[in-house]
Amino acid sequence: MKAITIPKELANNDELVVIPKKEYDEFLKVRTVIRFAEPTKAELKLLERGRRQIRKGKYISWRVLKNDLVSI
Repeated sequence: MKAITIPKELANNDELVVIPKKEYDEFLKVRTVIRFAEPTKAELKLLERGRRQIRKGKYISWRVLKNDLVSI
């Protein structure tokens, strides 16, 4: 993909990027298919709890989990 970056000085202190219209249209299609969601406060809290557990070493590996599930 060919792209041109326009310097901040020429674009009101904001960088602009120029790309071919066909590629921009494709980007818009992909953007509408992929929905981005902001996590809720509860989800952020759970993520931080999981990260703390990982830092403390309180987790099992995928291999151990898979073996445990297979043996059920």
